[in-house]
Amino acid sequence: MKLLRWSPVDPRVSLAVDDALLEMAERGEAEEMLRIWEFSEPVVVLGRSCEAAREVRLDLCRHKKIPVLRRVSGGGTIVGGPGCLMYSVLLSIERRPQLRHLDLAHQTVLTRLAVALRAAAGLDAAIVGTSDIALPAFGEESVLRKVSGNSLRVKRDWLLYHGTLLIDFELALVSELLLPPPREPEYRAARDHQQFVTNLQIDRIALEHALVHAFGAAGESARPSESELDQLVRDRYGNDAWNFSR
Repeated sequence: MKLLRWSPVDPRVSLAVDDALLEMAERGEAEEMLRIWEFSEPVVVLGRSCEAAREVRLDLCRHKKIPVLRRVSGGGTIVGGPGCLMYSVLLSIERRPQLRHLDLAHQTVLTRLAVALRAAAGLDAAIVGTSDIALPAFGEESVLRKVSGNSLRVKRDWLLYHGTLLIDFELALVSELLLPPPREPEYRAARDHQQFVTNLQIDRIALEHALVHAFGAAGESARPSESELDQLVRDRYGNDAWNFSR
């Protein structure tokens, strides 16, 4: 598995990179890889089928000039930015046919994330909901608070799996920019955003090293061409017809 550390300044390009890498893999131009990255500014990212007006405080985002973008994978709406580490994994379905079963795809990647959190800081992370990772709340061991949300996109021969790891993110932005979600996992128990999410508060370098080790990543991954990224920004991530299609 190859490794790519690449965080473009433009959040639209950051999303386009994952999209392009998946297409490259389908064309036989990329190998299995782990990408570690971060948005350079606060940004709201909708899941492929999310309805912007039902999940995002759009007027406030416009007022604050915070981009609202839509990714190609499923899952819920997130707020990213500095302090929210992002990771992306490309996996070959031909090599790992069990990944066609989505529950096994989630289990395969999330188990490695949990291993990385344990190695980086001794955290006993729980895999909960469809694709969340959570930690026991301080002083309330039975209450879990979300530290990672994840989603996937499956093509014919390749799987893109990506997600968030809240390290030292400005959590108030989540409550400020997002409406209550239309659907929620049972363990959320109707808590608002502020009571539901928390930061890992662990060393970033240690976590990145643990992720690389957990996925067995080494060697530099191929990168998409500038022309391919530009095309994706024009067609999708810089296009309101895509970002606000729902």
